[in-house]
Amino acid sequence: MGRRPGVRTWVLRVGTSIMAWTVLMQLTSMPQVWQPRISRSWPVSCSGSRGRDLNSTNYSILESTNLIGDSKTSPPALLPRRVYKSNGYLLVSCNGGLNQMRAAICDMVTIACYLNLTLVVPELDKRSFWADPSDFGDIFNVRHFINSLRDEVKIVKSLPYKFNAKVYGKGLLSIPPVSWSRETYYLKQILPLIQKHKVLHFNKTDARLANNFLPIELQLLRCRVNYEALKFTPQIEALGDKIISVLRKKGSFVVLHLRYEMDMLSFSGCTHGCSDGEINELTEMRYAYKWWKEKEIDSETKRLEGLCPLTPEEMTLVLQALGIPRDTQIFIASGEIYGGERRLAALKAAFPKIVRKETLLSSNELNPFQNHSTQMAALDYLVSIASDIFIPSYDGNMARVVEGHRRYKGFRKTITLDRKLLVELLDQYQEERLSWDQFKSAVNEVHQNRIGLPSARNVIPGRPKEEDYFYANPHECLVSPRRSPGSR
Repeated sequence: MGRRPGVRTWVLRVGTSIMAWTVLMQLTSMPQVWQPRISRSWPVSCSGSRGRDLNSTNYSILESTNLIGDSKTSPPALLPRRVYKSNGYLLVSCNGGLNQMRAAICDMVTIACYLNLTLVVPELDKRSFWADPSDFGDIFNVRHFINSLRDEVKIVKSLPYKFNAKVYGKGLLSIPPVSWSRETYYLKQILPLIQKHKVLHFNKTDARLANNFLPIELQLLRCRVNYEALKFTPQIEALGDKIISVLRKKGSFVVLHLRYEMDMLSFSGCTHGCSDGEINELTEMRYAYKWWKEKEIDSETKRLEGLCPLTPEEMTLVLQALGIPRDTQIFIASGEIYGGERRLAALKAAFPKIVRKETLLSSNELNPFQNHSTQMAALDYLVSIASDIFIPSYDGNMARVVEGHRRYKGFRKTITLDRKLLVELLDQYQEERLSWDQFKSAVNEVHQNRIGLPSARNVIPGRPKEEDYFYANPHECLVSPRRSPGSR
């Protein structure tokens, strides 16, 4: 009988603890009253990097995850779901090729998080020049995309049934958001529309968020989506790994992103080195696509301004001048080269170990990806990230997004060509106004600091198209062990 008071006390304490824990869980699960996801005092954020010292040289969003670049690690534990009262649903239709859509998806996730929205898995572009029928799930791992961001934003595969009439009828509000907008535009202009209509559709998504002057948490979230949440499907990852493995067994390799496909030349109007028949074909193609606004283009003027991709013949001379050894494995990341083998002859003569995915994989392995240009581009993307050196002949979307990803992976060497100066040097050399030694020396001097070293983005207020692209150099997200003045 003497022990009964102790038992009663123990039972009372246990009961009190259970009650307190229940109350705490109910409080933490209450939906948040809407407010912008950026705290005035910070650290609560959309970035998943709450409370970190972002000025520390040891900081990296790599610290908080093992998801990136290591398919052999065990799956991470499911993140706790962020609970909030959604202000509505955001539908997005991405436009452009793989990397233009990739960057857009990162922006759309960031906007949905900031405005406390529910994002529907994005729709990919099926109406562009490439006419690729691939859906999001054919390119990216949908489950990983949703689960890896569940602590920031709710993402669903489809709208609830109750909104079908709105979507398939005439009640859906569909707009293109203003390009290069700050977060305040979405807060003041877009949020009221979503609160009113409950569902909003963005019919264009390219470059709809500013490069600079955004809260640090939004910039960090853009990186998190890009480098952690957007993983390709297991099939694409496996085939990409096989290409990389085949190349690695033979030593180091360079990836040359040779942007010399028919669509690029037609829409840019860049025809240097093309025959009269080819120029006519490219011009006719440009006029055939009504959505392409620029029809009359002075090819030579654009080339001299550095606005054209270098030709395969020009790239041959540049690679030689940069000191790339003749026996180097060079993987060409691109679609079908315009002019075919004839235009690649000089490059192959100078570098006999030229390879492509089509030469490294069997037809059976590539068949599932044929006629799916976006999936083929995903294979090129994976190989480009893994290469010892990455050299793009043009600074398009793939070149810039890959450059940024390689910076994130530890500032892997990426040679960004100064095409305007190169064109001038190439012309002088071919006109025999420069000797080979002079040409080689000038090429190397121009590019000694253009190798992807740590640097801050170049900001040009009011001219976002001309300044450095966020996804080419997301310096807010990068560990910078050292900085090289003037490097890029």
